[in-house]
Amino acid sequence: MSSTKQLFALILISLVTNTAASKQLHFSKVEKGDTYQFNYQWLDHQNESQEMSFTLNKSVLFNSFRNFRTFKPALATQYINKSIVKHLHKNPIANVQINYAKNTGNITVRGTDLKAINNAEKEITALNNEYTKKHLDTNFYHHFTTYNNTQAIKPNHVKFATLSASDLKPMKPVIMEKVSIKNIRKATNYVLAFVQSIPYSTLDFRIDSSGAGFNPPQKLLWENQGDCDSKVTLTASILRSLMPRIKMVLVYIDNHALIGIDTIAKANEITITLDGTTYLLAEPTGPALFPVGTLNHASELAITQGQYTAEKFHKEVSLKEVD
Repeated sequence: MSSTKQLFALILISLVTNTAASKQLHFSKVEKGDTYQFNYQWLDHQNESQEMSFTLNKSVLFNSFRNFRTFKPALATQYINKSIVKHLHKNPIANVQINYAKNTGNITVRGTDLKAINNAEKEITALNNEYTKKHLDTNFYHHFTTYNNTQAIKPNHVKFATLSASDLKPMKPVIMEKVSIKNIRKATNYVLAFVQSIPYSTLDFRIDSSGAGFNPPQKLLWENQGDCDSKVTLTASILRSLMPRIKMVLVYIDNHALIGIDTIAKANEITITLDGTTYLLAEPTGPALFPVGTLNHASELAITQGQYTAEKFHKEVSLKEVD
């Protein structure tokens, strides 16, 4: 294990030893025809036992994001360059010759007219950007820039959360029996404790993991485990299902993830402000039991020092969607 990973592991150990740890008392899933019933029991922030059962269709569990895979740069480059060459075959550029090397996947431009070559290279660059964006979006990835301007490609957690919210609607009436969604703080804390109690799996380094280890919400529930990126995405999905209009942000610090909710903060609670909206931060990962507004020391330090990247998770909805 590298020294950086050891340090992160020590931070997590410290997190558990200095704060009450969440505990999943029971988990089971029972097949019922075309569905599975999920059953949970856990201890919340007040050390009180909570329980929840809900049913999800097999199509939701096994078909949602079934094609999501670890990102492979070489295969992506091959697909993108083939798409460019196919486009140029249909729309040839005058006065240049385009060569595609199948063994390397590289595209080269040849010709005697320097201006034509420059124009062709500009067009190929524009096509590369277009097909890269399309390929990433189709495969649920996007470009990501860290707080220190490191460029990377990671799973598009906002897209996963957006598309998963409708899949998780069966959880909404069950949660509403426990807490009123009119009380944003109580509803958020209920969801937080539920997600925090789900067993944690270590996050591979986000900027070079190529999505390895990330579980979409449906798969996380099925496997009953997830890393911090997976857990923050699940939390966002559930909260979006519960409260369609609420503004949220997903917040990324080094190898950790937080969620921010557009709700009123109390004194000494941790917030960030983005584009004029103030978000109350929360720790979905666990196993430490942190209520909304309270972070572990490492997270709080990163936030106060501005060492984070935030992605807005907003949605315009119709009244029909709220029903």
